[in-house]
This record gives sequence, C-alpha cells and structure tokens, in this order.
Amino acid sequence: MNLVVRKLGLVPYSRTLEQMRHFASVRDDSSADEIWCLEHPPVFTQGQAGQASHVLNIRDIPLVHSDRGGQVTYHGPGQLVVYILMDIRRAGIGPRELVKRIEDAIIALLAQLGIGAQRLPGAPGVYIDRAKIAALGLRIRRGTSYHGLSLNVNLDLEPFSRINPCGYKGLEVTRLKDFGINIDCATAAAHLVPILMSSLYGDTTPIDVEYSLDASTKPDSNRAGHGHTTQP
Repeated sequence: MNLVVRKLGLVPYSRTLEQMRHFASVRDDSSADEIWCLEHPPVFTQGQAGQASHVLNIRDIPLVHSDRGGQVTYHGPGQLVVYILMDIRRAGIGPRELVKRIEDAIIALLAQLGIGAQRLPGAPGVYIDRAKIAALGLRIRRGTSYHGLSLNVNLDLEPFSRINPCGYKGLEVTRLKDFGINIDCATAAAHLVPILMSSLYGDTTPIDVEYSLDASTKPDSNRAGHGHTTQP
C-alpha cells in the first residue's frame, strides 16, 4: 500500500483543519493514506460536543471550534501533533480499534524511551501515573479518519491550567521533558512514525512510504459524505 508522511513544521491550526476537511471530502477508495506530523502555535481547540464550562480563562490564546470528538484541549510549540488520514474501512477496522492502535503506538514509543505508560478506563489517551501525556481526538467520515493524536514533548504546560483538559477538572498533564527525555518534536516524530505505521497496518503489510514537506489536499475524488466523531 502507499502511504504519504508529511513533515509540516509549525503551522496554524485553523488552516490545517481546513486542509484535513478538504482532504477527507475529496479522497476516494484509491487515495493513499497520509500521516501529518506538525506543531501548532498556541491555540485551544474545542471538540464538536465540547462544553463551554470546561473553558476557564483562556486570556490571550485563541479558541477554535473543531469537528473532532471530545472536549477542550491545548496545542502549542513543543507538542507533537500527528494527524492520521486513514481509510479505516479499507484496513478492516472500526473507530474503537483505531483508537486502541494509536494508543498502543504511543505506549510502545514511551516504553522505548524507558517510560511506563498506560490507558485509563473510559478516558482515551495515554497516561503516566494518571498524568496525561498524550491526547486523542478523531473524526470518522465515509469510513476514513482525520485528526489524530498529540504528544507532549517539551511544551509549556501552563495553558492547560486555563481549561479542564479533555473535560476533566484538575487533570494533571505531563510531558517527556519531565522524565529527562530532552528531544524535540521532529526527533519524537522520527521515533513514533515507524511504530505508528506498524501498529496501524501490521508488521506484514508492505508499505511504500513517500515523505513530503507540504500538505496535500487534492486526492482524485470529489465525493463528499457524512461522518461521526470519537471522543478523546
């Protein structure tokens, strides 16, 4: 199968959201899946069913309403964001299995770095001693996914105190830097992407990977459809 991995650097959230939506609306059954690795300037994003009560005092950081699942979260420089534009129907999996495979990849990465991490029942994401280090938020449209995961690498955690992260009051948030892992997001992505590919597609799937520095938004089809979200 063909897979495009894009390294996009620091890019605005709203523009990237529109690119993902466009990609999802025009892809067809023959379109290659894509994985986008990037960082965002400081921004709070509110999930499709997000409650305003979880937004406390965002002050100078913008809030953008998104179409992913879940509640409010924060993105900023030093947080690796990986958007997974995948045909899950072609892969023969559903939304819950997709979430599990993404979480498995993050947990495996952290294990490679010497950090024990786990899931918490009913709270998608990855945790270290109940502190959240990675969040998930997805949208499924016509059997394909977009949005994805965020992994806290070395970002400033203070903005999380201005919200109830992912809708949980008092939820502690952590990052790789707090465990003595001093790497940047590009290095984290270089380690995570091969693990993520293996988790999503299996070790026996031959994958022809193309790497790019640009976001593609023009697969061949112009068909549109309806979707639903999964909660982070």
